[in-house]
Amino acid sequence: MTQESPSSDPAADALNALSQETLWMLAVRDTRDKAAFAALFDHFAPRLKGFIMRSGTGSGQAEEIVQDVMLTVWRKSAMFDPQRAQVSGWIYQIARNRQIDVIRKENRPVPEELHADQATEPDAQQMLGLEQEASKLKTAIGRLKPDQREMIEKAYLGELTHQEIKSQTGLPLGTIKSRIRLGLEKLRHDLKDMRSDD
Repeated sequence: MTQESPSSDPAADALNALSQETLWMLAVRDTRDKAAFAALFDHFAPRLKGFIMRSGTGSGQAEEIVQDVMLTVWRKSAMFDPQRAQVSGWIYQIARNRQIDVIRKENRPVPEELHADQATEPDAQQMLGLEQEASKLKTAIGRLKPDQREMIEKAYLGELTHQEIKSQTGLPLGTIKSRIRLGLEKLRHDLKDMRSDD
């Protein structure tokens, strides 16, 4: 008899490989998770405010824009696709567009950095890093034993629960968890080696 143990669930360990912000965003998108949205808000609000104020917007107005941006993030969360953009890049793009709208309504000239995207250069670098990581991850997944790879793909790419994998495959939960655990250990080891080769 196998018991689910959330505290030692290898799924939780593997998901740590994704950025925490991405996990929050996916929880908002997929389950309308209010706690995840609150965490996302706490993380991005002060950063967005600083980003918006750098182009000459006052503190009070910057806060209003941040509130508006985060409301848009909640409402349009279904549009977020981690394959196409990093969550920070996606949110900053919403903020940039909103800020340009506000500046144009006030008939002020739009600062050059909002056109040139210089303010989000670090995000572009992060996105490049993420693409490189994704490529390494794909290579590492390809090296797994077929049974381990199948479980990892179902759990993380297919986002199935252990119970759903059991229903799909007919395998015992213990076997599923064991294959995921062994697969994750191998992935961690291979990714570590790849990083040290860089």
